[in-house]
Amino acid sequence: MTTKIRRALISVSDKSNIENFARALSQMGVELVSTGGTHAKLSAAGIPVREVSDVTGFPEMMNGRVKTLHPMVHGGLLALRDEPSHLQAMESHGIGPIDLAVVNLYPFEETAAREGVTRSEAVEQIDIGGPSMVRSAAKNHRFVGIVTDPGDYGRVLDEMERLEGGLSDELRRELAVKAFALTARYDAAISRWLFEQECEAGLAPSPFPETFAVAGRKVSELRYGENPHQSAAFYRASAGEEPSAASAEVLSGKALSYNNYVDLDAALALAKEFDEPFVAVTKHNNPCGAAGAEAIEDALAMAWEGDPLSAFGSVLAFTRPVNLASAEFLVSGNRFVEAIIAPSFEEDAFDLLTGKPRWGKSVRLLACGEFGPRTRSAGDIEMKKMVGGFLLQERDLTACAWEDCTVKTQEQPDSDQIEGLLFAEKIAKHVKSNAIVLTKGRRVLGVGAGQMSRVDAVRMAVHKAGDEVAGSVLASDAFFPFPDGIETAVEAGVGAILQPGGSVRDEEVIAACDRVGAVMVFTGARHFRH
Repeated sequence: MTTKIRRALISVSDKSNIENFARALSQMGVELVSTGGTHAKLSAAGIPVREVSDVTGFPEMMNGRVKTLHPMVHGGLLALRDEPSHLQAMESHGIGPIDLAVVNLYPFEETAAREGVTRSEAVEQIDIGGPSMVRSAAKNHRFVGIVTDPGDYGRVLDEMERLEGGLSDELRRELAVKAFALTARYDAAISRWLFEQECEAGLAPSPFPETFAVAGRKVSELRYGENPHQSAAFYRASAGEEPSAASAEVLSGKALSYNNYVDLDAALALAKEFDEPFVAVTKHNNPCGAAGAEAIEDALAMAWEGDPLSAFGSVLAFTRPVNLASAEFLVSGNRFVEAIIAPSFEEDAFDLLTGKPRWGKSVRLLACGEFGPRTRSAGDIEMKKMVGGFLLQERDLTACAWEDCTVKTQEQPDSDQIEGLLFAEKIAKHVKSNAIVLTKGRRVLGVGAGQMSRVDAVRMAVHKAGDEVAGSVLASDAFFPFPDGIETAVEAGVGAILQPGGSVRDEEVIAACDRVGAVMVFTGARHFRH
């Protein structure tokens, strides 16, 4: 069934292209009714439009809080055109039908994400009339079109031209789905923000609400998911202050894939551990190389050398703008990466990376703005989907300081070993369990990731480190259940080991270090990552 549009209600916070859309509707003979700032804008543009108060017979009041919550509005939106009792009620009360609602909502998410925003400022941006109109129109989509996205204005006008002023059932259904998705996301953002306020004030009995709503806006459909036979899409959640792969600006390169997003998120999470010039080289959601240095190009070179074989086709995260020296290193030799995320790219570095054959058309370059440990949001809860439900947990933002550590062996670490152990511990937090990381100075030498036994993770890390293992230090994400992992490490030349402790065989593990004069340090904090 095609419903001809005779009257439209327009009430928008985002006024992008609204003048052109309203003018086109008016030229098609559609009567326009509008509210507040939208009415003022359309009137100033010379577009014939009635104020909603003319329709309701009731003025806007309470600073605009009450204007559209009225039977003359919702009756016009909700009335079933094929139900005699509804038609009779409309006639009895003088309610005119509204065939098209053009509504978007107060910018609550943007306001709540603003630095320094007060509770009252955010609450004032909780839209009431807008969602009510959206839901009324969307519920009655058999007869009413609901447009919530300025990006749909052209489609609506095209269809009205094609159908002589009407909208098809198919488009009205599609717009209704989009409308309910909007209100769901909007309410989820409000609920989450208000709950976070309660947590910050110490009023919430738990950091996890009784009901947790997840909502996001689709940014793009992806070529496929982890594998070609899996379809996938990327959704952006509510606006936040923390720099992320989700909010970063894609400056160049091919469209991002599912695996690119996963690796970019992992690489950036590791890079956020450091204030210094630092580069993380990530492959299959694990760091295969990482280093810190005085200059970002030196950090890159050392990180790459951690595992040059695995670094090919990796994803990189920089804590500093990518400079020309870094770009020259990357494009030289037989190096290639899938994506780079950094605060920004210096112009000459960007030109080189985008102009180099093989690199320019392929490598994704993302700018996320400045970041560091202090930009991480503890309120951003981690979620893991499972069949039939999902798990929530706080982010692992624990920072290990030397004062938190206990030396368990007779041998005491020197200053270089202390620095290396704390550096390695930050890396191990971001390696899939069971995780072992070998470092020397501020450079990763070898990583053992995702092994079912800890001793195998040690063997893998030692193998990756090769001849450089002598004099290195080791960090483990969890305790050693047996001395075999320790014995494998010290036999290879590892001089100091950091672990959380907590095994029933801790004394055996410590004794294994004492027998060969190695250092053993306990942190008391485990960092499993599944």
